[in-house]
Amino acid sequence: MSEPDKFEDDLLYALTRTGEGFRTEQADLVAGGYRRGRSRWRRRSTAAVVGGAAALALVGTGAVYLAGSPAAKDTGTVSAASGSGGPAATPTTVRSSAPTVVTGDEVLATFQALLPKGETTEAKGRGTDDEQSKGTFVGADLVFDDGQGKSLVQIGIQKHRPKQEQPRTCPTDLKLARIDSCSVTTLPDGSRLQLQQGYEYSDNRADTKEWDATLSGPDGREITVSEWNAAREKGAPDSRPNPPLTLDQLKAVVTDKSWDRVVAAVKFDGVDTDAVDPGLSLEDREAALAGLLPPGVTVTGRTGSALLATFQLARGQETGSVVLRVENWSKSDDNSWAGAFKDAVAGPDGTKVLTKGGADAKEKMPLMVNVLHPDGMEVAVSQGPAGKELLTPEQLKAIGVSPVWKARK
Repeated sequence: MSEPDKFEDDLLYALTRTGEGFRTEQADLVAGGYRRGRSRWRRRSTAAVVGGAAALALVGTGAVYLAGSPAAKDTGTVSAASGSGGPAATPTTVRSSAPTVVTGDEVLATFQALLPKGETTEAKGRGTDDEQSKGTFVGADLVFDDGQGKSLVQIGIQKHRPKQEQPRTCPTDLKLARIDSCSVTTLPDGSRLQLQQGYEYSDNRADTKEWDATLSGPDGREITVSEWNAAREKGAPDSRPNPPLTLDQLKAVVTDKSWDRVVAAVKFDGVDTDAVDPGLSLEDREAALAGLLPPGVTVTGRTGSALLATFQLARGQETGSVVLRVENWSKSDDNSWAGAFKDAVAGPDGTKVLTKGGADAKEKMPLMVNVLHPDGMEVAVSQGPAGKELLTPEQLKAIGVSPVWKARK
């Protein structure tokens, strides 16, 4: 990844997350060593090196996903050799009568019941009643021994909103990514199943193997089972030649219908972008921004979609850019966003202004101004990654606090 690309990645990520500690995808935070945090990092790192399939897709506040090339609807292996195959139950549509709470003990018991014969120790589960994940992530992990040696085995379950799922893809260069096999198939119900056999570290620092199965379903479910040929992650000695479960067995676990009840209880992660979409097109936002720029600064181009866009600017021979996010919280039933502005400066009319970053700040990011208007409109604006900083902090604030930002939806 080039420095400009990395800068833009970090900037846009920070823009969507500023002041939003409560909005982050709690699964990554509370799951610790669970697979999703690692797989996200690995997909991004591998893509940066291999030139494969990852691209940053920002789909609104609190929802950042790594999307590969569009998930094809074809059936069959899309990349590499696969050890998959054999019948397995596929998930069905979750019924509304499903429970609203599933405890960690229930998740753990369901997981254990799907494993082959063996001894389990150090087992623990996380349910929808977990205070940290707020019901958006459940999982379990344990040490499993089938008589051939101990193995850490984990499962993580979460649920993405429609159109916010992460397409299943395999790296374009398996050898460089240090993956022995990878396949993605489409199951009869439309779910996408990824099976992968690789190593815990792609940089050859250790030979510990890590095998995974991930199911992405039409109802938004993402179920990942990971296993190692060691009893611990990161640096533990290998305790057996291979992880205990075959790819067929991993597939059977993630596709088992007993997870339907659990998935129904899991809350969607991220923010419902449709609910906070103000109905402003790129053209609408460009027109509003252009009218708020200081004399001599013009808009020369734009990129983006949904709620966030980057606008290229020019002032004579100098060029720059700004990143703009506009959301409307007045119709959203998610009121957790309000906590982001607890340290904001409130104006006479109730407008709240929060600034982050800048040259003198601890945060390693450009200055960003985040404004919450009394009618629920949130406007975040920052100097972009390209060119010079053409706008002063006062000019950025003027853009954010302007009453021109009105929802059309």
